[in-house]
Amino acid sequence: LDKLIQNQDPSGGWPWFDGMRPSVYITQYILGGLGHLKQLGILDSSDPKLQQCIANAITFLDEEHLRSFREMKKYSSNWIKEDHTGPFEIHYLYTRSFFMEQNLQNWDAFNYYKGQAAEYWLNKGVYMQGMSALALNRLEQKEVAVRIMKSVKEQSMMDEALGMYWKDQPSGWYWYEAGIERHALMVEAFSEIMQDNDAVYGLKQWLIFNKQTNDWETTRATAEACYALLLGGPDWTQDRGWSVQVGNEKFSSTDPSLKTEAGTGYLKRAWSKEEIKPAMSTVKVSKEGEAPAWGALYYQYFEQLDKITSSASPLKVRKQVFKVKQTNTGQVLTELNDGAKLTVGDRIRIRMEVETDREMEYVHIKDMRSSGMEPVDVLSGMVYSGGLGFYKNTRDAASNFFIENLRKGSYVLEYDVFVSHKGNFSNGITTIQCMYAPEFTAHSEGIRVLV
Repeated sequence: LDKLIQNQDPSGGWPWFDGMRPSVYITQYILGGLGHLKQLGILDSSDPKLQQCIANAITFLDEEHLRSFREMKKYSSNWIKEDHTGPFEIHYLYTRSFFMEQNLQNWDAFNYYKGQAAEYWLNKGVYMQGMSALALNRLEQKEVAVRIMKSVKEQSMMDEALGMYWKDQPSGWYWYEAGIERHALMVEAFSEIMQDNDAVYGLKQWLIFNKQTNDWETTRATAEACYALLLGGPDWTQDRGWSVQVGNEKFSSTDPSLKTEAGTGYLKRAWSKEEIKPAMSTVKVSKEGEAPAWGALYYQYFEQLDKITSSASPLKVRKQVFKVKQTNTGQVLTELNDGAKLTVGDRIRIRMEVETDREMEYVHIKDMRSSGMEPVDVLSGMVYSGGLGFYKNTRDAASNFFIENLRKGSYVLEYDVFVSHKGNFSNGITTIQCMYAPEFTAHSEGIRVLV
């Protein structure tokens, strides 16, 4: 807070970087953050320097939006009946609604934007609808706010495993297209306007499970998500009671000797080969309290590659090997399982079908390759195929695919190799894993190739 006060421009606004002109958006974002601290009851209202800082910022925003309002009226022939309220104006209403005890400097502009937000909310996306509803609810237009939130809820999806979320919402580089921030604001809206505990739980559940397989990519997104998790419903950082019994060994959250991670309660326990007993194949898990929880059990062992059977999680991968034959009508693919015979020099196509039931980031695919085959493309680099962008890295024994963002759905990845040697070869397996949540992993079955 001292640094914010120090960096504030004499006009009351904050620049993006020191030396730049004050920015309306940056000032609204900082003032909105102070509003969040106020909502949580942890803003020191007795600090005169801080109160003067807030008052100066509000004056700056009031004057800037009044100037913008007058400019708009000058160039618009029908400004009364047209929608002139965009993301910046709605963000201003939302930010200003935290501090209505300070007199407005621009009643004409403020009332115009408030009226527009109440009339044209159907033209906006879910994020701006939620922000409009919160502002209008605090500005004594509760009926409109409730109507907006009912519409927002009708657009949502509810999943028992993933929680409550919105499908097909625009995502992009603009601040008002940010998914995590949009979701965090919805926790605030459903908690404050609707007192809908089921929706708040589902929204917080989605935030937590999104973090399981993705990163909250910016400090802004992380701060907004933390605000949402602290704001509505019970405190999940304290509401944790669980026990896990593996064979005759039992672990419990109430055991003071267990060193769990602060804040998350994360615990990891590993057994070596010598410690594993048949009784440990029985695992019992129980959980108390409302906070969602998840865990994973791994069993690692050695096996001949071509004897491995497929395994799936929320991630699935299926591998197929085809012989490619050129004909007068184009390429004909014959799967090896259908009895195709291979000879040295044949062209082979490796096809991997990938499926995921949720969004994941930082996904790695490793496709093993038999020693009797050489890839057609040996150079590493970015590849765009089937609506998916990934970095392909070719090594001696395998090809690696690094996917930064894997959205929910099914994908097909292919690459070609040539048969280079006679023999009976193991073509290995294909493994896929989310590096952010390694418990989400899958592999194909082993394949044998006869040349």
